[in-house]
Amino acid sequence: MTELMKTRILLTLTAACAVFPSGADAAFNGTSDTGFQHLDFIENERREERENRLTDEQKKLLADVEEMGRHLRHPVTAGAPSPVAFEGDDLTYDERTGEFTAKGHVDIMQLEARRFQGDYVEGNTITGAVSVPDRAHLLQLTKGEARVTLDGYRINYNYKTREGTMAEAAGKVGGYYMTGKRFEFYPDRIVAYDGTQTRCPAEKPDYHMSADVAELYPGDRMVLTNVKFWIKNKVIFTRKRYEVDLAHPMQRNFPTMGYDSDDGLWLEQTYEYDLAPHVTASANLYVTTNKGWRSHYDLGWNNAGASAVLTYGLFEDGDDGSIKKQPSLILGYGHRLGRTPISYNLYSEYGRWYSDGIHSNHWKYGISVVHDTIHFHNYRLDLAAGYSVTRESYDGSRVQGFNASAYLTKPFSERFAAYIGALYSKSTKENALFDFDQEDYSKVLQAGLSYRLNERNRIAVGMKYAVDPERWTDVDYYWFHDLHCSQIILRYRSKQDSWKVKWEFTPW
Repeated sequence: MTELMKTRILLTLTAACAVFPSGADAAFNGTSDTGFQHLDFIENERREERENRLTDEQKKLLADVEEMGRHLRHPVTAGAPSPVAFEGDDLTYDERTGEFTAKGHVDIMQLEARRFQGDYVEGNTITGAVSVPDRAHLLQLTKGEARVTLDGYRINYNYKTREGTMAEAAGKVGGYYMTGKRFEFYPDRIVAYDGTQTRCPAEKPDYHMSADVAELYPGDRMVLTNVKFWIKNKVIFTRKRYEVDLAHPMQRNFPTMGYDSDDGLWLEQTYEYDLAPHVTASANLYVTTNKGWRSHYDLGWNNAGASAVLTYGLFEDGDDGSIKKQPSLILGYGHRLGRTPISYNLYSEYGRWYSDGIHSNHWKYGISVVHDTIHFHNYRLDLAAGYSVTRESYDGSRVQGFNASAYLTKPFSERFAAYIGALYSKSTKENALFDFDQEDYSKVLQAGLSYRLNERNRIAVGMKYAVDPERWTDVDYYWFHDLHCSQIILRYRSKQDSWKVKWEFTPW
């Protein structure tokens, strides 16, 4: 997710007078007016668990490393080279020069949890050089570095400097399935040239990216140069530079599609272009069979917590409300309060809004405050509050809006989780000129639960209760079906008697 998109999401949530700190960066979420986003962590954790699940080969490497550690003659001192063990059908070793050769089912294992395999290996124990001139296999589970499982050719590696190369390789690096004509390994990064990247594990992936250069910084980011985005064998668009936040993957670059009772069939695709450092232009193209084009376009700047977004086009909220911005300027500044668990965001939006025959110069400004998720006894407590002022030229109105929310979430087991929350909002559809992104009632209770049927299927329900007029306003039912490389989300809004179906690729 780009910094521009992060800002847009945060601003949208605060404008709605409800902040969802646990779900704002979620890989997948069920679009809802019931607080269901607070269960997004289930999907995120499940995918993280699957990505981090050890293969039999990886388990064996860790077991062999543990066994090797028990038989060391001397303890390994800090800063000293990690011990290495050699196995093969035919071994030769010169103690004077440190040079060695190994032939036939060669296995070289380093105590740092790194393994090289091939039919012929040569190297030097003094310099730390290892060379596999023909077909080779590399396995790495080194702490602080990316997990690597690669098959290729011509490995040249120095286990003292932790630098090396590999040619014509394919396999898994971190959470990505990658190929490359050449891989370079460094202590802080892995670089692949003329290769591909995807999260889809299929032999012929449904989607992937290709790049002249892909730089992966473990636990941080992946930077790609001259990127092409592919669906099957079709390029859908290109970018000169593209950066992936590995901590918060989002589905942004590949199309999503679906059906709902109001719009009919729909298709959505976002294109982003880096115009200059910290400056991004984007087009969110959204077309429906019932309402035609519903797109919007953005020009954004972001640096050091400050942001500015100039946007034009049509926007829809999670409750089927819509607004046309002609255009609108959104300013924001967010930061953490020192070393506290509290973050704040200052925001302002000024623009020409249109909906239902009404044109107005819309100006909203305010502040939102969010506390980091509080963990206790396997519960998750999310707290947020905010204050805003909304001015409209159409009727000269000035609406002050205070809002506060508290949500308690708990995973009761690997299959079952639930949440309950309360939301107070002084600014509602009752006193706002526009319904867009406004709460229906000032005092609302929300609750929901999720149950995983199996590895691929999850069902859930999200509910909203209005304290005044004392009635259930929303009861939404969900079915999540994981296709491994993509996901289908089915949602039925029982109070509105409407269906929504969404299909999207695994997020980046």
